[in-house]
Amino acid sequence: MKRILIIGFVWPEPNSSAAGGRMIQLIEAFLSEGAKITFASTASDSEFMLDVRELGIEKVSIELNNASFDEFVRTLNPSIVLFDRFMVEEQFGWRVAKECPTAIRLLDTEDLHCLRAARQLALKENRDFQLSDLQSDIAKREIASIYRCDSTLMISNYEIELLTTYFKVDTSLLFYLPFMLPVINESVTAKWKKFEERTNFIFIGNFLHAPNWDAVLYLKEEIWPLIRIELPEVELHIYGAYPSQKVQELNNPKQGFLCKGRAISAQEVVSKARVSIVPLRFGAGIKGKLVEAMQCGTPTVTTSIGAESMHGDFEWNGLIANSSKDSAKASIELYTNQTLWEKSQKNGIQIINFIYSKDQYQIPFLTHISSVKENLVQHRLNNFTGSMLMHHSMASTKFMSRWIEEKNR
Repeated sequence: MKRILIIGFVWPEPNSSAAGGRMIQLIEAFLSEGAKITFASTASDSEFMLDVRELGIEKVSIELNNASFDEFVRTLNPSIVLFDRFMVEEQFGWRVAKECPTAIRLLDTEDLHCLRAARQLALKENRDFQLSDLQSDIAKREIASIYRCDSTLMISNYEIELLTTYFKVDTSLLFYLPFMLPVINESVTAKWKKFEERTNFIFIGNFLHAPNWDAVLYLKEEIWPLIRIELPEVELHIYGAYPSQKVQELNNPKQGFLCKGRAISAQEVVSKARVSIVPLRFGAGIKGKLVEAMQCGTPTVTTSIGAESMHGDFEWNGLIANSSKDSAKASIELYTNQTLWEKSQKNGIQIINFIYSKDQYQIPFLTHISSVKENLVQHRLNNFTGSMLMHHSMASTKFMSRWIEEKNR
């Protein structure tokens, strides 16, 4: 694992999104093996991005649809290339395969985009999600990307099940890798505020992520008014990176609905809240805001989609409810019942320590990559569909025909 190229959809913002935190976890795993990492992206610099150079990583800006990338990647000659989401693989995967054919191509899905989009469509049409909703152009693109790569990192067991049973993707192309987190020990819990020291509800999430905006609207219009009737003095604090004007317009101190924008320290504000309420009506993957709440000792109320694939056989870190009335009732119960609250907090500790412990996943992840590299030729021979999709013969004949058609006009 000498030279690794990571091509990012954006520059990592670990304090803005779970995706940013996930990327840092992957980087730390590679660095633990002494790898030299180059992080490249087409994105512009942002005020809140992490300067990866502080980690000893080379930072390179690249361009879309430009042959300069070919020379860059050929000169770099990485042994591993990690694509941050399938859109990045679409843009650069074929160039990497051409210039560095022996490099392992890894895809990090973050979450299954086609699942999130299908659930969003079902919600928009006011109906239940059906598996047939997955038959979309996004699914075709995303699964084609999975086939073209040597291994795809999956953050959710449920999504692996969908890919293998519904789409018939071979398990050899998928690797389960959730968040890799430090354990919660007594030195951590000793710093947590107790039940009686905490007040108010909290919601926190990046507002560039559509499920978060929908959840806040759902809170404002249907759930919070019911909670407020029973708890008239309690407030709901809404935090999140990149709040739009629409988010800010929801701010209403008289209703105790306070939109506070970006939190300087997400852990600080979550640690002060008594309950985190996250009523996600669509989405995919595992939810960083729910993991963060567990790390802060803050019980949560969420939906089945929110808790999906997050807690294994352990009891949830709070309560799960799927309607506005049930969400409000669960929120009031968790907020006022100290015994339930303390039990929920302990559940969160178990979930973090047994499902997301870094020690449980980092070495198997690195071993998996080494195994793929050692058997790369046979691994690719076993993946004929990937080779077929990489060939682009059908697309090339179509566009050649169109080019000739335009030329003859």
